Amino acid sequence: MPFANPSELLGSLGLLSIVILLILSVFSIVSWGIIVNKFRQFRQINQQDAQFLQLYEKNPFDQEALRQQSQNFSQSPSSAVYLGITDRLPSSSDLFTAQQEIDDQSGDQLPNRQYLEKVSQYIIQNQINRQEAYLPFLATTGNLTPFIGLLGTVLGIINAFGEIGVQGSASIAAVAPGVSEALVATAAGLFAAIPAVMAYNFFLSRIRKMSFRVEAFTIEFLNTLEESEKALEVEVTR
Repeated sequence: MPFANPSELLGSLGLLSIVILLILSVFSIVSWGIIVNKFRQFRQINQQDAQFLQLYEKNPFDQEALRQQSQNFSQSPSSAVYLGITDRLPSSSDLFTAQQEIDDQSGDQLPNRQYLEKVSQYIIQNQINRQEAYLPFLATTGNLTPFIGLLGTVLGIINAFGEIGVQGSASIAAVAPGVSEALVATAAGLFAAIPAVMAYNFFLSRIRKMSFRVEAFTIEFLNTLEESEKALEVEVTR
């Protein structure tokens, strides 16, 4: 007898099948919560990063203004790198202005390029770790839920064959309910796994793009610092 609605189908399930469906439902609900939250997070990251980079391109030498604006871009990885590097510059001066001439004479020097690169890599890795938060759950859901569904299917098939033995009949009417119950678990497992896998791969690609963008900005910013210091050193020696 076909099931007219989902409630009839759920009512026909055994206890073990219901437990498996509940487990799959928990995985699915949590996964969708993570997916929605990550979409919002990555949208904010892209918007704030684009805004900060636009400000930097307009006037890369206005250190004070950029530092003030960076406080408003808490989700921007490029802004975090900028603040992390400038926090380690000589605090008594703006390295992009003529004031550096006075500081150079007093012995205030730009930190070693290798040290600043390590600082930037540490900050970038922290940003990557923050963006990767909860993604392992999506990977686990994508890998595990199909097997949980398959377990429910196998158990459902076993129950179906057991019912055939009890009834002594292998007719469609006797087999169909058990097979239907078994396939529900498979469908539920795939329903939980497919969105999780797609979202996991999508978010990983976004993180890689973010990493490349921030590394390119870091290289440009460090080169700007280095060239500014060399230019000011030439002015001091004149």
